[in-house]
This record gives sequence, C-alpha cells and structure tokens, in this order.
Amino acid sequence: MAGGTLIEKRSIDYVPLAERHGKVWHLWPVWFSGDAHLATLAVGILGISLGGNLLWTAIAVIAGCALGTFFMAFHSTQGPQLGLPQMIQSRPQFGYTGALLVWAVALVAFIGFNAFNQVLAAQTLHQLSGSISATSTTVIIGFALIAMSLAIVGYDTIHVAQRVFAYLMIAILTVFSIGGAFLLKFPAQQWDPAGFKAVPFLAELFAAASYQLSWSIYVSDYSRYLPRDVGVRASFWWTYLGAFIGGTWMMLVGTVAAAAAPKLDVAAAMQRAADAVIPGLGLVLLIGALLGLVTISALNFYGASLTLLSVADTCKPLECTVGKRVASLVAAGIVSTALALNASGNFVTQFGDLLAVLLYLFTPWTAVNLVDFYLVRKGHYSIREIFNPRGMYGKWNWRGLLAYGIGFVVMIPFFSTGLYTGPVARALGGADVAMLVGLPVAAIAYLLTCRSFNVEHDRHLAKSADLGLEPADHPAGARPAVRGLTSASIVEASGPN
Repeated sequence: MAGGTLIEKRSIDYVPLAERHGKVWHLWPVWFSGDAHLATLAVGILGISLGGNLLWTAIAVIAGCALGTFFMAFHSTQGPQLGLPQMIQSRPQFGYTGALLVWAVALVAFIGFNAFNQVLAAQTLHQLSGSISATSTTVIIGFALIAMSLAIVGYDTIHVAQRVFAYLMIAILTVFSIGGAFLLKFPAQQWDPAGFKAVPFLAELFAAASYQLSWSIYVSDYSRYLPRDVGVRASFWWTYLGAFIGGTWMMLVGTVAAAAAPKLDVAAAMQRAADAVIPGLGLVLLIGALLGLVTISALNFYGASLTLLSVADTCKPLECTVGKRVASLVAAGIVSTALALNASGNFVTQFGDLLAVLLYLFTPWTAVNLVDFYLVRKGHYSIREIFNPRGMYGKWNWRGLLAYGIGFVVMIPFFSTGLYTGPVARALGGADVAMLVGLPVAAIAYLLTCRSFNVEHDRHLAKSADLGLEPADHPAGARPAVRGLTSASIVEASGPN
C-alpha cells in the first residue's frame, strides 16, 4: 500500500501508476468470494418461496446472474483505466454536486446489505448453537467489528482474504454439488417443465440480476490499483467469470436447499441439505458461508467509507487521511448495526423488497455510467477535473440527471414490491420486468441528450488538464502531479478563481 505500511493510505484519491500492482486474474476470487456467502443463498430461495419449482427457479437464477453480472463486469474495467473508486467516477456524468444523488443510493445499498448480513450472521450462529440468540446483540456488534477491522486494513488484505476464501469455498461447494447430484431426491413436480409460473420465475430472475448488478457501485474499487495496461477484455472476463460462477453456484445451493426443506429458514435448510449428502457437511458449509459473510461485509463497509468521503469532499474539499477513512468506516458500522438490531423477523420478505428497490435505483445509473464511458467519452476523462469543484464537469450535469430521472420514472408502472405494485406489474400478475424497461430507456435518453455534446472539445480539455499528472508525462510548463490528488489539493494548487 502507499507508504509501505499495512493499513491502506489512499481512499477516494487517484492511484498513481507507480503504485499500481497486482495481476488481473486476482479479480475472479474477489468476486467469486463476494457471492459465496449466506446472503446470496437467500436470493436463490425467492422463487421457491413464491411457489416456483426447482427446474424453473434454477433457470431463472442462471439467467438473472448472467444478465446482472454482464453490466457489473463492464464497470470493473473502469478501475485500471482511471485509478479511482467507482462512485467518484460519477461526477462527469452527473456533475460535481449532482453525483450526490447516486451516492445516496449507494449508501442505502452498502448499509442495507450489511444490516441484513449482521442479522443473517446471528441467525446462522443460532443454527450452529441453540445457546446463541437469533437476535444476539453481541453477535451483531461483534460481526460488524470484525468486518470493519478488515476494511480498515484495506485493499491488499481484502484481496488476499478473498483469494484464500475462494479456494476454501470451491472445495466445500464441489463436495456438496457432486454429492447432492447423486444423493438428494426431489418429487417429480420439482423437475416438471410444465410447472412454469411467470411470477416466481420473473421474481427470481430479476432478484438475481439486481443482486449481481448491485456490485456495480463499487466493483472498480477493487481493480483501481491494477496497472493501466491490463486491458478491458481481461478485466471484464476475470470479473465476470468470478462473479457469475460464485453467484450462480451459491444461489443454486439456496434453491436446492429450499426445495428440499421449504418450511425452514435459509441456514437451517442449507444445513439439512448438506447433511443429507455427508453427515456433518452442513456444519462445514455453514461455517464457510458465514466466513464469506464477514469478508463481503468488509467490502461493503469499505465501499460505504469511500462513498461517505466522496459526500464529505463534495460538501467541503478534503485531504484524505487514514483517520478520516477510519472515522467514515465507524459511522457506517454504527448505522448498519442500529438497523440490524431493529430488524424484524420477516427476513426473506424484507430482503426481497430491498433487492427490488436497489434494482430500480441502480438501473438508470448503470446505463448512464456505462454509455458515457464506452460510447460517449470512450474512457477519456480528466482525473484533475473530477476533483475540481469549479472544473469542466460543472456542479450539475443536466444530461446525466435527466436521463437518470427518465429511466427511473418509466420503470414506476412496472414496480412490483411489498411496498408498491405498479399497474403494469398488476396486469402481469405481479411479475417485475422494470429492469428491461429502465436500462434501454435511460441509455437512449442519455445518448439523445449527448447529441449536442462536443466530445472533441471535452477530450481536449481533459487532456490539457491532466498534462503532467504522471511524472513520465510531465512536459515543460505543465502542472506538476499532485500527490494524493483530491478536491482539496486541486483547490490549493489552482488558487482562487
């Protein structure tokens, strides 16, 4: 890490090329492990809980993961190209201040997921030992502290932990999957193609898609230290394969467990299914999935920290320090723990509603962000200007905000959650197809608003602003590179307007 210390020094600031390290294949274990945990199991049981059979729920899981991971993996390639965390990259599309809208959505995701993870951890330990309460305050707080500690150490340690855990879970899941294929028996109707039901199928498909898509808001946080020359194709595929295989595999374990014991909760159903394969395997699988819950919660706290610092930097330009990073992590931990301690017992229903809300909010953002990066600006951004409150990207970018708003509004009639069901969703029997509408509409709306956008002028401004950003690119007369590039350093270097 920067400075040669164990604890990561950088946060939302630019990672210079001299500090880039790692190999592109390191991305697959980060995202395989990112999905190989208990919360992912809960996604796989939604279709079964709504009355779907094993065959069609499994197909929905595979299709949903394929769809959501596709967009998520394209975000991963932005990290090596820009050397920045994911959320701060939204400033060119939405404006220096306008990006706060997106960051509010991200904070809901990070903190909401971790609150559910903490509840699920307590339920799992209760499953392992009846002497531990399913709502244990000690477990919920202790779980948060462990995850926060890993997040505080930072990027490199998270990568190592995810690699070790990936190999462990591959071994456990392989034993379960091979044994389950021969030993687990299900009624014929669970495999009947005629048992297709639209509502459970679509609910499962889009729950899986939104779950995978939800990683988009911080996926490049874990690729931003990679060398710039790793390539778009390589970073895409290593991310895609890790997340798709990990997500699909773990969700299908949940699907199989729910089909075998539909009346049990997530942890109990998985343990019973695994014990039916090999006595005692359920305990091993539960412990493994619980460890995965710790590491993914660390990723969520890490992302929440970066997002909170981005918000603070927008309100008042700041210099990034370890102390500020730790303080933001503590703030995220306090909020998620408070939510977890006050969660109700209807976990699966609440989890499904959260996934639906996240899908609606992430969908137009991911469309605008990807279209801008790959089709409009084609990866040409000014690092300096992203941190400049008076810079070329402006306070508010009407193009991104308008496209986001249009994409969100057109999805409203298609919403289908426990909180609200739109008229089109009701006509479809409650089936949720909002993502299929919001993605293309937001993308097309952004492209149309960019018809008046002078791409060549924007590219010229970006190139001029970043002259000398790296020592090797420092021509005569160019501004020297700013060490620890943030809004505060930009304001200090540029002086008053």
